[in-house]
Amino acid sequence: MPRSRSLTHSDLAAAALRVIDRDGLSALSMRTVAAELGVGAMSLYRYVEDREAMERLVVDEVLASVETESGLAISWDRQIAQLAARIRNAVGAHPSIVPLLMLHRHDSQAVKRCAETFLQILTNAGFKGTQRVIALRTLVSYLSGALQAQYLAPLDGPGTGAMADTPRSEYPLLSATARVARRVRPDEEFRKGLEILLCGLASLLGDE
Repeated sequence: MPRSRSLTHSDLAAAALRVIDRDGLSALSMRTVAAELGVGAMSLYRYVEDREAMERLVVDEVLASVETESGLAISWDRQIAQLAARIRNAVGAHPSIVPLLMLHRHDSQAVKRCAETFLQILTNAGFKGTQRVIALRTLVSYLSGALQAQYLAPLDGPGTGAMADTPRSEYPLLSATARVARRVRPDEEFRKGLEILLCGLASLLGDE
């Protein structure tokens, strides 16, 4: 019979992360987390309402280590790049949670804290109104997409290999690009993609 004991939200988040890291996001449930903790599943409802609330705890736990303070002596785009890299590093330790970042962008305190910092940097740089909306949305989309691409479809993975092997007579550019892509390191892919994005955002300044 599972024993009853007092738990904290951090205990639940850590147990949920162990389940996700080991068995994937689809394995997360009140039952699997309870088994990981050695308690009865019903006892978890004293701490969280449902799986959705558990997911939110997981996101907050992963992003809790992200330092949002940046040096004001560096340019706005370098501040953005610095924070984006910190988020990527934190999530990289638990890549299966990537889908949860967008699902809980509205109710995770940690996600909102990171978004507020991005917005402060953008505001200080001169973004406002529609500019700022588009800039933040673009940053969030890039981060989410880049993380999913890195962990679900990495350039050195079998998908790229399959595209590299496609008939050159039918897909000459795709096969050639895939052969090069296999040599691109994840850090380089992320950094250069972000640089392109930030150059584009800089062009928005002064539009309104």
